[in-house]
Amino acid sequence: MLAIIGGTGLYELPGLRITQRIADTTPFGQASGEVLRGQYHDQEVLFLARHGSGHRLLPHEVNYRANIFALKQAGATQLLGFSAVGSLSLAVKPGDMAMPEQYFDWTRGQRERTFFGQGVAAHVSTAKPVGAGLVDAVSQAAQRCGLSVHRGLTYGCVEGPRLGTQAESHFLRQVGCHLVGMTNVPEVFLAREAQMAYATVGLVTDYDCWLEDPTQHVSVAGIFELYGQTLGKAAQVLDALLSQPLPEPDPAIRQALASAMLTPDTALTPEQAQWLSVLRR
Repeated sequence: MLAIIGGTGLYELPGLRITQRIADTTPFGQASGEVLRGQYHDQEVLFLARHGSGHRLLPHEVNYRANIFALKQAGATQLLGFSAVGSLSLAVKPGDMAMPEQYFDWTRGQRERTFFGQGVAAHVSTAKPVGAGLVDAVSQAAQRCGLSVHRGLTYGCVEGPRLGTQAESHFLRQVGCHLVGMTNVPEVFLAREAQMAYATVGLVTDYDCWLEDPTQHVSVAGIFELYGQTLGKAAQVLDALLSQPLPEPDPAIRQALASAMLTPDTALTPEQAQWLSVLRR
């Protein structure tokens, strides 16, 4: 089942016929809000607003572990996020859609970034962090709508909540990043620990602040103005995506924990065994 995480400006999913609202507390705390289960084009999907209703949570305040766990517990095997992103390349213009396929973590350690630890040891491979089949499906859906999506990009995730300095923007460009945002890490890596295929549609709102022209520098007002306009394109792509059967996740992703676990099951407490069984589904 596909789960959709709505980012800035996407706090509900128009067209979703809601059949269930799930607000259970997870072993990792409370998710950003209710997980909505419903029907969209006769496909069962889940939806969660990353920042909560009314955009209450800053990026470093989001309980990413609870969000991913709640979606997995509800039956998700694939996760498609929508996020506002800044562009670090002239070729990726404000108003475009872009799907990162690599990630560079430039956060500062304030975020709980793994389900493991505290007696449960695992090391999950994230060399290829996104679900290629899901990226392909979204790209093909965009083509059917006459739209294009940039691919093969690297997303640099920063801590926030402040907007970056010009020096930081140039640094991210120098290390090979094409996009910058505040939310996809640790979300992408937790999804892999939960054996879910992950992809993000980045809605490009600005050129961050690496250009010399100050009128091109990112601002909150500019983010919301252009993001709102680009959401219409994203809605078309999502509608086209869900109008056809989705590809199955890569078996290697769905079995990511098989070769990652170090702690034997016999050493787990009942509570640890319970939450691990959810990730293993």
